[in-house]
Amino acid sequence: MRRPTAVLLFASLFAFVVPSPNLMFGQSDAGSVTVLLKDGHRQTFRVADVDRIELTGSVPSNLVHFPGPSRSHFLGKWEVGEGTGRNFYITLDDDGTAHRSSGHERGTWKYVNGEAQIRWDDGWSDCIRKVGAWYKKFAYHTDQAFSGTPENVTDARNLTQNPKGVD
Repeated sequence: MRRPTAVLLFASLFAFVVPSPNLMFGQSDAGSVTVLLKDGHRQTFRVADVDRIELTGSVPSNLVHFPGPSRSHFLGKWEVGEGTGRNFYITLDDDGTAHRSSGHERGTWKYVNGEAQIRWDDGWSDCIRKVGAWYKKFAYHTDQAFSGTPENVTDARNLTQNPKGVD
């Protein structure tokens, strides 16, 4: 019997990685990945059985698709850390405005490359990014790029769309 990692290694060069068919129809098999081969065969693996997926060589970007959060996922009220052990709230509105409970500041936000980038009126910036299975808030000093070194990184939880904090 072949090990799932060996099959995934070989198949990754010629396959599309897509959610399980059950996910596409709203069923609850959220713990699997399906590999579709060019010859039409498909094989599904339980995520718990996969140690890692290794892609070697130059794999065209259209062959592997791992969807990230959409702009609408960032809308609503987020609980984030200050970097001092205390939390505050950031609210991201559909019209691009942002509000934070710490200092009652206002700002604007944009959805850029799968993350929410927020510029506050006081010059600071925050960015909410998905890191693995969790969301993190990255805080940046005035005039610092979002690709720079953050002042602090804390947990972030969308209270509007995910009130129990389960991803």
